[in-house]
Amino acid sequence: MAESNTLANAPKHVQLAVDLIMLLEQHELDAKTVLQALEIVQKDFKQKCQEQTT
Repeated sequence: MAESNTLANAPKHVQLAVDLIMLLEQHELDAKTVLQALEIVQKDFKQKCQEQTT
């Protein structure tokens, strides 16, 4: 129970990271595939951040 409370009080980016890790592990994908997909996601969101600031 204390662990759940700690996560609830964690910053949003930490909560999201934990959720993503759990989701990816549930799909039992190999690590290389996950890392390749995350590179695409990271590029996409970096582009979105740049568009929001300009």
